[in-house]
Amino acid sequence: MSWLPRETVVVPIDFSEDSFAAIDVALEMGADLHVIHVLPTLEPNDPGVIWATVDDQSRIEHATEAIHKELAARGHNGLQVAIRFGDPGHEIAQYAAEVNAGAIVLSSHGQSALMHLLIGSVAERIVRLARCPVLVLKK
Repeated sequence: MSWLPRETVVVPIDFSEDSFAAIDVALEMGADLHVIHVLPTLEPNDPGVIWATVDDQSRIEHATEAIHKELAARGHNGLQVAIRFGDPGHEIAQYAAEVNAGAIVLSSHGQSALMHLLIGSVAERIVRLARCPVLVLKK
């Protein structure tokens, strides 16, 4: 039973089991599902950049291939996949706005209070920045 009209739902993936479980919840909503993965930006002093062996296009291709392979193994074919670079909280909220998402569904990894204080929480940033409802799934 769906509590959300058929709308676009964005699900961030970080390759954890919990993030892939969020896809199942989003699919239960009867949604047009978009999967997003955010990669860190390359620094000019990264060895791959210095030796010109790694570039953003190759990273997009590898990440997209890995996500499609994992989704296919779980029986989820034909989903929209987006790859972005930068801060995950900001990029996910911005992508959701671009596709006019009705919701964002994501898993929470439940950091300790000290780790949360030191590095923050992606889920918390998404909740603060998103213009649509955010469903945070906890274990």
